[in-house]
Amino acid sequence: MGTQLEYVRHFKELEVYKRQRELSREVFRLSKRFPTEEKFSLTDQLRRASRSIGAQIAEAWAKRLYPKHFISKLSDADGEQMETQHWLIEAGDCGYLDEANSKRLLALCEEIGRMLGSMMRKAESFSSHDYLREEPPPYLIDGALNGDIDY
Repeated sequence: MGTQLEYVRHFKELEVYKRQRELSREVFRLSKRFPTEEKFSLTDQLRRASRSIGAQIAEAWAKRLYPKHFISKLSDADGEQMETQHWLIEAGDCGYLDEANSKRLLALCEEIGRMLGSMMRKAESFSSHDYLREEPPPYLIDGALNGDIDY
């Protein structure tokens, strides 16, 4: 049986988001060694894909009240994770990444993928009223939340 995770108030507290940040930092650090002729191709593609995972997770978090939208954004994050795997494989094939770093980063991608898959399967739990105890963001004013303001 799974363990009960602590309540998360912000996407930055999600373990999957923390793992994504670790991945993107490592991708950035290691890709600094890639040849300059790869700057606008492989290097750029790999960095963008690895960073996009986190952006998609953040967007999913904002849409968690609507399970289908939440799943859609998590699916996008998983697609970026798989694209990151592709570019890591390419970097390894070209000899830009050694085997140890390649395996480590690919394993991290797979871990992120498993976490995203679990979140997609449990999407309804992220939209439950028990889960949504936090205050609304400060940029939402009471009148806008209650429909009292005309735009």
